[in-house]
Amino acid sequence: MSGGFRSRSAGRRDDKPERNKGQKQGRAQARHQTRGQGGGRQRYTVKGRPASIGDPAREAAFEVVLRVARDGAFANLTLPGILRERAIAGCDAAFATELAYGTLRSLGVLDAVIAKNSSRELNRIAPEVLAALRLGTYQLLYTRVGDHAAVDTSVRLVEAAGHDKAKGFANGVLRSVGRTPAEEWLRMLAPESEMGALAFTHAHPEWIARAFAEALGDKRGELEAALEADSARPVVHLVARPGEISAEELALSTGGEQGRYSPYAVYLPEGDPGQLDPVRDGLAAVQDEGSQVIARAVTEVPVGDDHGRWLDLCAGPGGKAALMGAIAAIDGATVDAVEVSPHRAELIAKTVRGLPVTVHTADGRDPGLEPGYDRVLVDAPCSGLGALRRRPEARWTKAESDIAELNQLQEELLESAVELAKPGGVVVYSTCSPDVRETRRIVQKQLAKGGVEELDAREWAAGMEDVGDGPSVQMWPHRHGTDAMFYAVLRKTGTLG
Repeated sequence: MSGGFRSRSAGRRDDKPERNKGQKQGRAQARHQTRGQGGGRQRYTVKGRPASIGDPAREAAFEVVLRVARDGAFANLTLPGILRERAIAGCDAAFATELAYGTLRSLGVLDAVIAKNSSRELNRIAPEVLAALRLGTYQLLYTRVGDHAAVDTSVRLVEAAGHDKAKGFANGVLRSVGRTPAEEWLRMLAPESEMGALAFTHAHPEWIARAFAEALGDKRGELEAALEADSARPVVHLVARPGEISAEELALSTGGEQGRYSPYAVYLPEGDPGQLDPVRDGLAAVQDEGSQVIARAVTEVPVGDDHGRWLDLCAGPGGKAALMGAIAAIDGATVDAVEVSPHRAELIAKTVRGLPVTVHTADGRDPGLEPGYDRVLVDAPCSGLGALRRRPEARWTKAESDIAELNQLQEELLESAVELAKPGGVVVYSTCSPDVRETRRIVQKQLAKGGVEELDAREWAAGMEDVGDGPSVQMWPHRHGTDAMFYAVLRKTGTLG
């Protein structure tokens, strides 16, 4: 991208007050206060990877932010690969994670601040330059990193990306940003409405904040707590495979802590779960405790004359099918797992290897299976608003308009599940979203069609409290430490003909 950049100053201030950075920082940031202050000119290599600026953490974060914006990559899949490839560990890995995920979570706020200080519209700034600006702005507004280090390393990333003529532009924008405290930027740029301002302050699109508020009923003014928890980095949850290892044994072998609700859950405060022996040996896996509670509920609801014929109608990525399969192995049952994507079906087959689970590559709306299942799980495709903690960029890439299309699919899948269940059989409908358009309204439409009755799902919530007024269950990160998952339990009425 050519030069000619001129930044618009926000006005010089002689005595900048101390900024409340608003985030807990660790030792890693202190190590990066002055790192990479020297060095010569850098360029992209033939493979497209930037030459080193002497700061592996910032280089890794820069590449993640760039790939997400330019290539549509998923940060939670991209970052671990980069850290492994470049052998980045310890404090450097922690700092790279904080920078990459924090920048992507705060993208809407960062872009608003950059736009206020830029002489060019954001869509006219080269992706590499914009990625460096976002990283620098995040450090200035949300971390304890010194202003000089934040600006200097970001400008050097611009140079390393081959945009020499944009160095002055990037330097001017970031210095302009740094002259004003974070709280002042939030106050100046926040929407006028109360909901819009709250959403902006907590780095969420307003439509997502509205969806959370409606699901909460906001009876206790919980919205701010929900938004705050939604931006916190989640603790890794492990699931101990029933029949192979207990949660107590898994906790002892990994240094983790047994879960609060699921009898199979273990919390892992730090470390790479993929390097744990129980995970590598297939005795345990990574799975949110909320998912465990839902999969267990499918197997726990009483069913008269249960023949052990169970079905996971939307099985990808396979976590719930694996847990159901492990329980089925103990109970002498079998599980059919349906997945429409051939690639994902192959992944599920690997996940459930050795379990009484048969994987079918088919559309759950018409899977071609014989009806008469005792238990059916419909973990329906959804907006994923309940798992935004794990996909930092997702809140800015999702659109409210997508939900209407998902609703039709959700309705059709639930109707298919009811048809496949036997009279007296159980259907559990779940989503990883708290949006009532994807939860209660889908269930209500199925109830209106007749042929099912709703049971009180709270009875099979593994002791969870504060899950809503019922009869369905709504989990929340700020209440339960899980993703914001929903499930309802239906029983098919009628008798066998």
